[in-house]
Amino acid sequence: MFRIWAKLISEDRIVRQTTYQCDEKFVYSHFFRYLAEICDALDVPTPVLLKTHIFNYAKFRHVVFRPRDFMESVDFDRLVLENLS
Repeated sequence: MFRIWAKLISEDRIVRQTTYQCDEKFVYSHFFRYLAEICDALDVPTPVLLKTHIFNYAKFRHVVFRPRDFMESVDFDRLVLENLS
């Protein structure tokens, strides 16, 4: 089981947040699925997931997605995913 805290930050304030919880073991090859489900819960488009995003999450236990990581325009400064496990 693992939990991910997702925050949409605009002008250094959290404007929306959610906690994603899954009862299965965390698998990095399923990271895009986790990200897509988190974005659906926050009602935002899913960003482009690069290998560096996964490496940052693995090494630092958090990852930051900026507006340039999205194919569509977004109205926030960053999407932050933090590991709560």
